[in-house]
Amino acid sequence: MKEKVNVTGVPETMVQTLYARAKETRKKNAKINDEIAVELVKKLDYDFSKADKDNAMTYGVIARTIVLDRMVRKYLEKHENTVVVNIACGLDTRCYRMKGKYLRWYNVDLPETMKIRSQFLTETDPVYQIAKSAMDDSYIDDIDYHGKNILVIIEGLTMYLYEKDIRKMFSIIDKSFQKVTVMVETMSPFVVKHMKEKSIEGSNAKFTWGVKNRKELQRIIPAFSVRQEVSLVEGMKELMPVYYVIGKIPAVRNISNKIIVLEKHS
Repeated sequence: MKEKVNVTGVPETMVQTLYARAKETRKKNAKINDEIAVELVKKLDYDFSKADKDNAMTYGVIARTIVLDRMVRKYLEKHENTVVVNIACGLDTRCYRMKGKYLRWYNVDLPETMKIRSQFLTETDPVYQIAKSAMDDSYIDDIDYHGKNILVIIEGLTMYLYEKDIRKMFSIIDKSFQKVTVMVETMSPFVVKHMKEKSIEGSNAKFTWGVKNRKELQRIIPAFSVRQEVSLVEGMKELMPVYYVIGKIPAVRNISNKIIVLEKHS
């Protein structure tokens, strides 16, 4: 039996990204493997026709999954006993793809989103669900992290926020953890201004914030230092080899979303 989901606005993006991962997984030479996404899509009563037409969104999601999976896996292999905090998780399934590589994994998102997540994914230790906003200081109280290595992942969120939210979110992370690494996806201001996601045009999710580069991000959150910046061009190369060529063009790299790695040491 299919279950109906009523989502609008930013939470609706989670259904679209789930679908993009399922669609890629079902391809013959799939670049990612997300069987759980395939299973979930079968259970969802939702009209995916718009998502089917939105190639830019689909490619972006897959490129991001390729890049972040690689980065997170590498990080976890280097740092054992890591506690992962996945902010704005939506219907993300990375915790299953990284099984056995971490100590505990906390999926954090708004109560209405978590209600949908728990409808389809029953998570048990070492994976936990926290139904709170990343702007709510109290979500930290639900995390058991004493002295452990912390990795925070913020994917597909910042472009729907404002600078004050970014500051607030990072100040909570800064205040709460002595030593922490953050992998955050950012969009360029150019894309924020000129692009709309076709698949969610009807909903009220709009791109609102972008940052040019790591330097600019560092200025906004001075408590953190930037360690690395990876363009999603790296993931696009796997999907479309032409990116090996056009990915070298500065303009293409500049407007591409990036995963910026930040570190905070006490």
